[in-house]
Amino acid sequence: MNWSLTLEVLPALLLGASLTLKLTALALVFGFIIALPLALLRASPSPFLSYPILFYTFVFRGTPLLVQLFLIYYGVGQIEWIRSSAAWTVLREPFCCAVIAFSLNNAAYSVEILRGGIRSVPVGEIEAAKALGMSYGLRMRRIVLPAAFRIALPAFANEVVLMLKASSLASTITLMELTGTARKVVSQTFSPYEVFISAALIYLALTFVVVRLFRHLERHVMRHRQHSSVKDTVLRPDESCERPFITRQVS
Repeated sequence: MNWSLTLEVLPALLLGASLTLKLTALALVFGFIIALPLALLRASPSPFLSYPILFYTFVFRGTPLLVQLFLIYYGVGQIEWIRSSAAWTVLREPFCCAVIAFSLNNAAYSVEILRGGIRSVPVGEIEAAKALGMSYGLRMRRIVLPAAFRIALPAFANEVVLMLKASSLASTITLMELTGTARKVVSQTFSPYEVFISAALIYLALTFVVVRLFRHLERHVMRHRQHSSVKDTVLRPDESCERPFITRQVS
C-alpha cells in the first residue's frame, strides 16, 4: 500500500468530508422539524390523522433512498410548471435536491422512532398529568415528549449514523462529498485501494465521534433523570408520629 499517496489525498478527502457533514446536519435538522408534528399525528388514535402519516412513512421507508434522490433531482425537472415556477431556483441545485431527499427520508424514519417513544411513555404518568389538570399541549411539552425523547434516543443515534453513511449517495448527482471526492481522486491516480481505504477510515472516524456524542448525551439524560427522581423522598417520622409520611416536591 502506498502510504505517501494516502497522505497526499487526505486534504482533498477531508474537504469532501466537510460537505458530507453539512448534508447530514441539514438533513437531520429539517428531518426532525418535519418528523415532530407528524409523529404526534402518527401516535393519534384517530385513523383520519394517523393513516395519512402512515402512508408517507411507508412510501419513504419502503423505497430506496437512491430512487427518491433521482426522482427529486431528475424527475421534478421534467414537470413544466415546476421549471417555470420560483421553486425551480431551488430544485435545479443538486445540493438542495440532496437535502430535500435526505430530509424527507430521515423524517419518515424519525416519525416512527418518535411514535414508538411516545407510545412507550407509561400510561400512569399521563394519567397523573391529567389528574393535575394539565392541558394536552402542556402534557406533551412537560411529560410525554421529554420521556419519549429519552426512550427514542438510542434508536435515533442509529438513524444519525445511517444518514451519515447514506449521504454518500449524493455523489450520484455530481456532489463532491467524501465518496464523490474519493471517486474523482481515483480517476486521477488510478489507486482505488489507497483512496477508498482512506475514505472508509474517515467515515469510521466520523461515526465514532457521533456514537461517542450520543453516549455522552445518554449518560447526561440518565443523570438528569436520576437527579429528578430525588424529588420523591421518604422522610423519617418523628418519635411522636405513628407512621412515616411521603412528600413529593412539585416543580
